Amino acid sequence: MRIPFEELRRTLARCLMERGFTKDRALRCAHIFAENSLVGVASHGLNRFPRFLQWIDHGWIDPVAESVRMATQGSFERWDGNLGPGPLNAEQCMKRATEIAIDNGLGCVALRNTNHWMRAGTYAWQAADNGFLGICFTNTKPNLPPWGSLEPKLGNNPIAMAIPRANGAHVLFDGAMSQFSYGALESAARKHAVLPVPGGFNQAGELTDNPAEIIASQRPLPIGYWKGSGLSLLLDLFATVLTEGRSTQELGRQADEYGVSQVFIAFSKAFVDSRAADSIERAVSNLHSAQASDAAPVRYPGERLFRIRAENTERGVPVDARIWTEVSKLQAP
Repeated sequence: MRIPFEELRRTLARCLMERGFTKDRALRCAHIFAENSLVGVASHGLNRFPRFLQWIDHGWIDPVAESVRMATQGSFERWDGNLGPGPLNAEQCMKRATEIAIDNGLGCVALRNTNHWMRAGTYAWQAADNGFLGICFTNTKPNLPPWGSLEPKLGNNPIAMAIPRANGAHVLFDGAMSQFSYGALESAARKHAVLPVPGGFNQAGELTDNPAEIIASQRPLPIGYWKGSGLSLLLDLFATVLTEGRSTQELGRQADEYGVSQVFIAFSKAFVDSRAADSIERAVSNLHSAQASDAAPVRYPGERLFRIRAENTERGVPVDARIWTEVSKLQAP
């Protein structure tokens, strides 16, 4: 089932206005959800939207709250999200990081007390779309066992990095510290699909490609085994220290995942001069020249999303019929 992008965005915005969002904020937030589905990441787009509404209803997201600056030191700023909508807080703070970078070469904004931003790549891509190199990361509630453990003590703590390209097809890495994010596991489980590679353990402690079994055991596999486990901890500690906000350990004492800590970094577009742009294109071209091991061509990170976006803009955004029906019923008549 496919839905025109604007219809998807308007429907989501109406749901948000019913819950206290102003029209402008509802449209901006709805755009981020709809855009995530447009580029093929429905797990952090339409599919996550009903849960987002539940968080509002529980009082974990304040529809009218905005992030505010708490401290400044050189090219670094610390902000408080006041439990406002995660996507809007993140969009604002990445924008602020780019503004700081214009004057200082580098801008860093640490944001505490915010909410799930949906897809990390949205904000790194935001920086790249404006000509900046962007990096952002967040902590999460404990949902990833440290390597060698049965108990989730770490977060899957996504990080995204983007390099701008003149043609708009930016190089984008967006990855959680688990082999598959929980959103990806849930999407695969809903389709009764198996994962392309083992993504975690079942309740018997065996590696499995069955997403439902991984969700049940709450034992996803860290990327790179012990390396992903270590990187998860460091991302959490960096976010906690820079924001003076909640750590993954503290988030685990709450009823759910809210009040998380995030970091946004932008490097000035002045660094992406003609020489740097040529280096980027040569690197991409060199990667494309690699001999493929199967029928699929070798792609750089983010390339597939750019192509999916073009296809879905023309043909409509693929949606899960059950979720679309559920969301459509939530909007005002």
